[in-house]
Amino acid sequence: MTTPFPDDEAAPVPPPGCPAHGHAVEPTGPGGLRRLYGPEAEADPAGLYEKLRAEHGDVAPVLLHGDQRAWLILGHAANITAMRTPSLFSRDSRLWSAFRNDEVPPDSPLLPVVAWQPICVFADGEEHRRLRNALLDGLNGFDRRGIRRHVRRFTTDLVQVVGPTGRAELITQFAEHLPMLVMTKLLGMPDEYGPQLVDAARDLMKGTETAIASNEYVVASLRRTIAIKHESPGDDLTSRLLAHPAGLTDDEVMEHLRVVLLAANETTVNLIADSLKMVLTDPRFRAHLSGGQMTLGEALDQVLWDSPPMSLVAGRWATTDTELGGQQILAGDLLLLGLAAGNVDPTVRPDLATPLYGNRSHLSFGAGPHECPGQDIGRHVAEAGIDILLTLLPDLRLAVPEEELTWSSAWISRHLTALPVEFTAQEIEPDPESVAEAERAAEEARELAERALAATQRAAAQAAASAAGTEAASASTPADTATTTATVPAQRRSWWDALTGLFRR
Repeated sequence: MTTPFPDDEAAPVPPPGCPAHGHAVEPTGPGGLRRLYGPEAEADPAGLYEKLRAEHGDVAPVLLHGDQRAWLILGHAANITAMRTPSLFSRDSRLWSAFRNDEVPPDSPLLPVVAWQPICVFADGEEHRRLRNALLDGLNGFDRRGIRRHVRRFTTDLVQVVGPTGRAELITQFAEHLPMLVMTKLLGMPDEYGPQLVDAARDLMKGTETAIASNEYVVASLRRTIAIKHESPGDDLTSRLLAHPAGLTDDEVMEHLRVVLLAANETTVNLIADSLKMVLTDPRFRAHLSGGQMTLGEALDQVLWDSPPMSLVAGRWATTDTELGGQQILAGDLLLLGLAAGNVDPTVRPDLATPLYGNRSHLSFGAGPHECPGQDIGRHVAEAGIDILLTLLPDLRLAVPEEELTWSSAWISRHLTALPVEFTAQEIEPDPESVAEAERAAEEARELAERALAATQRAAAQAAASAAGTEAASASTPADTATTTATVPAQRRSWWDALTGLFRR
């Protein structure tokens, strides 16, 4: 069980919600280039990718927030080339000409995603190997059974809330919470941070006007966790990184935890949501699962082809003048890996209706030296979560017509907005791990109350002895000394209590 923060005042405060935008954004900007942000781009990103492919081929010039120029890689092969050739396309964002020319304002929503940090994601060569190996060693320390135990516990807890109602909304009541619940356990973070981390992580990845504040909240949360683990290490990723022979600094540990937390949450939320949507809307998909023609893991690969959790990744930076996909790339140019666009490249998928169950040559987790190091954990959380959910609620069905489902998009990813479902109302038995956790928490509360009572009794005895003015009384604590009622500090509501309270309104 993680240690709560010792005082509420020191805990970081989550940022406010994103304010409404007060200005319109045209679909094209300077030079007639298409923008990857704004209402039109966000309404139909897949349609925008196809327009760009028709106009420019495998690599297209685009504009990001603030009309920063970039290249969007649309072709499958061109994406692979950029991913596997760090000598030409580096992960070091300090190479970006916009940074070197001071063209990126300090409040740019791009900064949380592209600003250089001391982590393997922004390193190449030997430094990349040092940092990545530390991260891989830490992540590989988790076994599938241990992860599934966390997934089973939290999935059961979430389903318990909605089980008696016979209705649920699987995005806000399941998909958006399960990955962060599991990741806070793997990182060894205090439970109290859960709800705010969900909101801050989603806001940061959208590139909203409050992205900087959200990033600061995530960073502050992680720094407090690191401070706790210096004093009380455990069997978690934070403690493993702090103790790794690679000798990571606290800044390096914090940044690696940040990228793991954000990437794992964002990608796994979307993978769970899109997989559940396919299970509930495609009869063949569910029939193949129930009939045993394919495993859930194989089915997830079809989802990863059709709906990659991240639409694009920013990015790569050209180390020298070069050519890619028929375009002349200049040294310092920013390139965006178009994962969604590459996965539907007509050269590799001439017929999008052809099933690809079990085919893992998609781009969803990248390739080359920077291939996603946590993909196995993300896949397992999604696979186990969906499996346990369907076991608990076997007659789960969509509560609205499929055509009423909607998505929201940002420049990096696309999200299913809601997935309302119905099922037979039932009471769900609590998971034994949750019962054990509650018992441990109750025992800790009892121990805290006993310590507080003992301290109060000692203080009262000393005060009585001092008032009597005798040295003998001050040096002892008589058994019959009057005591005052202990004042036990109010316990912070666990974030799980807060979460279930919201669901039950």
